[in-house]
Amino acid sequence: MNKNIRKVSRTLVLALAFFALATSLAFGGEPVLGDAEERIIRYEADDLADPVSLLQKRLDDGSIKLKFEAGRGYLSSLLEALQVPISSQTLVFSKTSTQREHISPQTPRAVFFSDSVSVAWVPDGKRIDLTSVDPNRGPIFFTLEQAADRPPKFRRDASCLQCHLGPKTLNVPGLLVRSVHTASNGTALATVDGFVNGHNSPFRERWGGWYVTGTHAGDFHFGNIFAADPTHPEQVDLRAGANVTDLRERFDTSRYVSPHSDLVALLVLEHQVRMQNLITRAHYETRLALEEQRTQATSAAVTQQRIARAGEMLLEYMLFRNEPALKGPVKGTSVFAEQFERGGPFDAKGRSLRQLDLHTRLMRYPCSFLIYSTAFDALPPEMKTYLWRRLEEILSGQDTSVAYASMDGQDRAAALEILRETKPEFAAWMRQERTRGPLSRQEVGSLSH
Repeated sequence: MNKNIRKVSRTLVLALAFFALATSLAFGGEPVLGDAEERIIRYEADDLADPVSLLQKRLDDGSIKLKFEAGRGYLSSLLEALQVPISSQTLVFSKTSTQREHISPQTPRAVFFSDSVSVAWVPDGKRIDLTSVDPNRGPIFFTLEQAADRPPKFRRDASCLQCHLGPKTLNVPGLLVRSVHTASNGTALATVDGFVNGHNSPFRERWGGWYVTGTHAGDFHFGNIFAADPTHPEQVDLRAGANVTDLRERFDTSRYVSPHSDLVALLVLEHQVRMQNLITRAHYETRLALEEQRTQATSAAVTQQRIARAGEMLLEYMLFRNEPALKGPVKGTSVFAEQFERGGPFDAKGRSLRQLDLHTRLMRYPCSFLIYSTAFDALPPEMKTYLWRRLEEILSGQDTSVAYASMDGQDRAAALEILRETKPEFAAWMRQERTRGPLSRQEVGSLSH
């Protein structure tokens, strides 16, 4: 096993041990620590099915090649090969990554993303950083050296877990979007007070350290501005960064594949990073709970409690129950919104969970589009059965608990109708549930594939 990957494995086992400890204590159980986490999760394994690993196999067998170009290296060819849209580009000028020596307000780091891949590039950087979601293990971190004199080779990078494994990622290998008060040279001074990784934060706590192109009404954000006083970095005029649509006066945009850092792309990115972390957490927690039941005679009731707790966290987020309302319409400057909405799938009425609202909230229909992701599809059958049952209860209006009491009835009905037509596994579960109760583990698993 590669030395760096062994470090990844040891770091992950430690974090998962604390995660298991916290979960056990939350349910009043005794903490159980051991090597089960590494055996079940196998984060260090080589049998990966994430997009970057699959691309490496195609590079190795010669079925695809990456083109190296002056100035940007493999970037353009890589985005095309991974089907990551250029319009997804967002630009961060705070020195908050392992390539901080190259990042500045004059050379921001460009981050591109799709549902399962993110690609980060900075001018003059010696490598490209990638995050690629494996269906069973969550985000895997890679680097690609920007060298024209040897074949492109993706390498797993253990150093990424210094930031991408901890409480901010729910103690699983995860994704991060930050908002930090930033000096004019790109130095991060302090985290914006109250900011939470995900769509949870109000508009005016977002995007410190980022360029933001787009228009918005009724509110401000921390994008496009610098802190003048290091001792009080929060004391800035938010109006100075509002409604910026052109970045050419701020740095040389010609070095980038796009001149935009699209506001709508940033909103979508923030939603999906925490959603993916919650999916990964649901994977790990379910598998750990089942292993403890099998090897340590934990009761089925305790196992189900653990599955339910992870499932409820995922459901509340994926149904946007903790999303602050937008105070007015927002609009980006690129074609990102149009391209994103075309992704579907669509029901017979032309509706899709990728349709955007952008007036009072992010999405038109309150259910995350990542329900169609390979990572969601690969959730353990026990978790899937729990989620399907709860989705039907919530979206049919049976659940009127505090978390869902304010959920509009038409929104519930529309989301349920869309899922019935566009998520075959959910539709099949509903049919079977009405005739003979929940599907078996083998049946649910077969529907996922």
